[in-house]
Amino acid sequence: MRLVIARCQVDYAGRLTAHLPMATRLLLIKADGSVSVHSDDRAYKPLNWMSPPCWLIEDRDIWTVQNKAGEKLVISLAEVLHDSAHELGAEPGLVKDGVEAHLQELLAEHISELGEGYSLVRREFPTAIGPVDIMARDAEGKSVAVEIKRRGEIDGVEQLTRYLELLNRDPLLAPVRGVFAAQQIKPQARTLAEDRGIRCLTLDYDKLRGTESDEFRLF
Repeated sequence: MRLVIARCQVDYAGRLTAHLPMATRLLLIKADGSVSVHSDDRAYKPLNWMSPPCWLIEDRDIWTVQNKAGEKLVISLAEVLHDSAHELGAEPGLVKDGVEAHLQELLAEHISELGEGYSLVRREFPTAIGPVDIMARDAEGKSVAVEIKRRGEIDGVEQLTRYLELLNRDPLLAPVRGVFAAQQIKPQARTLAEDRGIRCLTLDYDKLRGTESDEFRLF
């Protein structure tokens, strides 16, 4: 990643036109080819950007970023205050926060929270698009896929939907039902889940922590 802090003006020409007058800004040039222009008061959102595939042409004090559609981002540099490049290496990906990971562990230990007669198959059940948090069987022996979140939002429902579509193609598992479990489930997420036949379960973290594990219990 290349970081450039410069006094510059930026002009965009494409489906519309936009102009940023001269000011000090941060320019990010990433390994994927993207170029974005940032100020100091917009959090993570850039003022303007060009997504890959695109290419950057540097001609002294004029940078031109262009994509296949012919759109251009022209950056006019008046003064460069900083210019450095850094190798970030491979991105290991997002790691679940401690609470979410602990919820998965606790629910696996207290699998009866899903319902009477439920049994645990395994945690982190592997699929071609990522692991399902918990795979279980209900009292009738049918497969149940459980997606666990700290806060249940629409993205989590969509994630579980993709898992279910894939799992139900496996004749050894199908039919597979879904359970969307979270400490808090937003109304929109609950509505979407129920519309898709996915059961919602609100988890009480403190209760799960204080309940005796039913793992390895005979009665």
